[in-house]
Amino acid sequence: MGTNTWASYFNFSAVNWVDFWANTWETISMTLISTIAVAILGILLGLILFETKQKTTGKIMIWSKVINWVVSALVNIFRSIPFIILIVLLLPFTKALVGSIIGPVAALPALIISAAPFYARMVELAFREIDYGVIEAAEAMGANKIQIIWKVLLRESLPALISGVTVTGITIIGYTAMAGTIGAGGLGNWAFIEGYGANNNTVTLVATVTIIIIVAIFQLIGDQSAKLIDKRNN
Repeated sequence: MGTNTWASYFNFSAVNWVDFWANTWETISMTLISTIAVAILGILLGLILFETKQKTTGKIMIWSKVINWVVSALVNIFRSIPFIILIVLLLPFTKALVGSIIGPVAALPALIISAAPFYARMVELAFREIDYGVIEAAEAMGANKIQIIWKVLLRESLPALISGVTVTGITIIGYTAMAGTIGAGGLGNWAFIEGYGANNNTVTLVATVTIIIIVAIFQLIGDQSAKLIDKRNN
């Protein structure tokens, strides 16, 4: 495998296909679990950021400002830390939480903590894009806060939220590849160990193409879902 000719990229007999499928599933499972967790956490954080910026009076206004400042600061901080640095910083936390710093499960805390702040800002922006007149109309008809959140904020912004999840999920796929270089498993780890480490260019190529296909499928599903919901809302 020592050559770097074009032929070395197409020696498919040098690929362990059992390992390929196992690592592909690890990448998909890490992505799906992380994306679902990020969607839930991101919506909650985005909702807090949006609601605590609303106009209030008295003590409620003071507490809203404090909460908004704290949550906004945490979101900005964790959103600013490069993923590869964050995953190293979180190693003690990951070890305490899941009992290991190696494998797909060990990658989940870093994947979720790094992507949730990014998505939270997208959620906040989606809520801001809603016509405030719609919210005022719901309030005038006697809707309570829960009803406004569920039937106005989430419903009106759902296509944007799905588009945001799609973008975030694709980012997470890239993060899983980076996490693989320090033992998180998946196609990134497979490409690094069995491809780069063993000088097997075919493994590197197969892992790269597979990740591209996963991203394309994820993008297609997200785009079609957003279009379908947008049509139903209209």
